[in-house]
Order: sequence, then C-alpha cells, then structure tokens
Amino acid sequence: MTQLADSGIGDLRRTMGGPVLGPHDPGYDDARRLWNAAIDGHPAVIARCQSAADVCRAVLFAREHGLEIAVRGGAHNPGGSSTVENGLMIDLSLLNEVTVDPVAKRARVGGGALLGQLDAAAQEYGLATPAGMISHTGVGGLTLGGGMGWLTRKHGLSIDNLVSVAIVTADGQLRRASAGENPDLFWAVRGGGGNFGVVTEFEFQLHEAGPMIQFGLAFWDLDRGADVLRMAREVIAKLPDEVNIVVGAVNAPPAPFVPAEYHFRPGYALIVTGFGSAEEHAQVMDEIRSAVPPLVEFASPMPYLALQQLLDEANAWGFHAYDKGFYLDDFTEDAIQVITEQVPLKQSPGSVLLFYRLDGAYSKVAEDATAFSGSRAPGFAGFIIAVCPTPELLEQDRAWVRSFWDALVPVSRGIGSYVNAISDAGVDDRVRASYGTKYDRLAAIKATYDPDNIFHRNANIKPA
Repeated sequence: MTQLADSGIGDLRRTMGGPVLGPHDPGYDDARRLWNAAIDGHPAVIARCQSAADVCRAVLFAREHGLEIAVRGGAHNPGGSSTVENGLMIDLSLLNEVTVDPVAKRARVGGGALLGQLDAAAQEYGLATPAGMISHTGVGGLTLGGGMGWLTRKHGLSIDNLVSVAIVTADGQLRRASAGENPDLFWAVRGGGGNFGVVTEFEFQLHEAGPMIQFGLAFWDLDRGADVLRMAREVIAKLPDEVNIVVGAVNAPPAPFVPAEYHFRPGYALIVTGFGSAEEHAQVMDEIRSAVPPLVEFASPMPYLALQQLLDEANAWGFHAYDKGFYLDDFTEDAIQVITEQVPLKQSPGSVLLFYRLDGAYSKVAEDATAFSGSRAPGFAGFIIAVCPTPELLEQDRAWVRSFWDALVPVSRGIGSYVNAISDAGVDDRVRASYGTKYDRLAAIKATYDPDNIFHRNANIKPA
C-alpha cells in the first residue's frame, strides 16, 4: 500500500488545495499525532484538506490506490479511529471555520472545527448548542455519534439540533443532507457515527445560553460513595429543567478552592450547573449539602466558556487513555454496590467514572427520529475512562476499566452503549446491541452510500 501511495502522491498534491504529507515530509509526525498517546499510527499519506473538493479528491485517491481511510477531526477518539497504519488519513483540521447567524440562531461549522471554536463563536451572541464537555474535542466525531453535555437536559443532543450536513460519500461525491434533501442519509448521520461519509460542514440550531452560568461542585471521600449515590438518585429525579448534574468518581482537583490536604484525594463529586436563576441553583446545592455534607464545596457564577473548558487540563493531549461506556436506568442498590466496590481499584489519579443525566429535552425526542444508539427513556450515560501519564499505568487501569464494565453489565441496560464510547475494534455484538432495532435500517442505508464499507474505522455498521 505504501508503494502505491508513494507512486501517486504527486498526483494528489497537484489536485488538492491543501498540503499532502508523506512519512518523510516535514510536519508529518505532528500531523499524525492523536490526543491519546497510546495510539501511534503511521499513515502512508496525510491529506490535509482545506475544502470539500479536497475531501472528494482524497476519497477517490484512496479508492484508486486501495488505501484504508481514516478521518481525523479533533483526533480525540480513544480507540484511535482517526489514524491508520499505511493508509490514508483525511485530516479535516484546516476545515475549521465557524459562521454564526445570530438572527436565525444558526451556526455553520467546518468538519474539522473544535468545540471550543464553536462555543466561542456562538457565545459572541449569547448563544450555544449542546456539545461535549472538553473544548479541544472535534465537533465532527462528537456530533456524528450523538453529542451530549451540559445542555442536554435543556436542549437535547447535538444531533437533535442538527439542521443539515454537507457530506462526501464513498463515491467521492459531495451531498447535502437535511430533512428535505437525502432524508435517509440525514437520519443515518444523526447518530450513525462516521459510517456514511466525511462531513465537511454541519449546520446547527443555536439557543440562548450564558454568558454567565451558575456552577457548583461538592466532593466526598470514598467511604461516602453509597450515601452520595443514593442522595444523587433522589436529587436528580426532581431537578428543574434549568439545572444539570454530572456525577463522578474522581480525584479532587488541585484547584484553589480545594484545601491542599485534599488535592488528588479519590472520592465522589457532583458538578451542578445552572442555566436559570441563582436562587434555583442555590436550592439544589442546599439540598445536596443538607442530605450528605460534603468534604469540599464550591459555588460561584462562571462564564459558560469557562464551564466548557473545565475538564480540558485533566484531559490534555499526551495522556494514555482507554474507555468503555454503558447506559444505566438509575442508581439502584445493585448498581451502587458494584460502583463502590470497583471505584477504589483504579490506580491513576486521572482515571474517572462519569455519569451524564439523560432526560428532559433528550427524552422528548421520539425513539426513531434519529439513528442515536440508545433509548430516549430517562437514565444515565456512564463512562469508565482510564487517563494515565504512562503506558505502564494504562496497562493497569485498562484492566480496571474492563473488569468494572463487566461487573456493571448485569445491573445496567446491557452491553449496548453510546457509540462514541465504543473504542475497541471487532465488537460487532456491542454495536448491534447499541443500535437495537435501528441497526437493520442503518445497514440498508450503508449499502446505498458505502456498499464496500470503506468508512469502517468507527463503531462499524456492515452494509446490508
């Protein structure tokens, strides 16, 4: 494959507007780097596309030379799906323009833009759309799998706010997909991951949010885990629409508001975000405080942009990572027992267990309205994530993630999960379980737009 790529790389350079890099070119090693330092792929060719036409040419070049394709947006996928050994990496990072129409409350976002770029552009007008919680994540990969974050209870998933996409399909053609144009493809890309092509532009609906929000954090020792989870079960069940809570098993951050003696101490945390009144947020914090007094507590107004960057440093580039996801109906006593037994077994202070609450606007969307890989019934999306400074520590915490997930499956909704949290290769049973009855419809659409399955470095859907 490398020889084929080398023989034609000059042709690709002459037809593309953006740079084309081979293994011996300056900048190649920087361009092939991913967020997860545990992944070290060596593409034969990196096509740094600066237009949709460049993406079309790169797809056709890969097909002509028999090169496996990887698509790199923000390069954040823990499993390394955005790189490939001896294949072609389509690098979208130069396609990062964000244009906001504040009157229509719409944003057009390049396929290689990062969440921080979308957040910043929209916040200039006091607007936002539901997205993830780490600002250096790519908009594309996050959105195509669903996209959940702080605004999900209030405004749904990223895909619930997606108006249209421009997408290059496996035949090298640029298509637009929306409710009125290629509606089958539009349905599939809203949750079907990168299975159906390379999205070069997203159009999102925006909502009023910020510029200031209410922020609260409460932290407890490991031995209060069961009490905290029972309390969270009660508080979250009656949350007002304007408030969201993320529940986590984490190490206390070395933040100014955390006493030095508690820095990096393992325990449980509730992160409470309010998008309405300060009084409403304070009432939730009061209820938490009175039910289970925290070891550390902090509450303050915060810029929305700062909230979106809150987890950036703890998830900076250069860590070694691995993750598995699951869905949980609620913090049942059986689930609490598994969680409190497994959490203390992690080794790296950066490794975490996080629960995102899914209800409100998320649950108002019909089950079959999108291809999203999960039930719209109220519940939690859970993420067990190993984040480690060294390969040796990753080896230990990867085993922790796997054993923890195995123990949770019997008390959760099974092996299916949010597809953005499926990082292992060759897990067709998990992919099928995640999509459930939608899988056959997705496979039929895949057969129409990618019958040869050239876009398979993802939670892969086989063409029917």
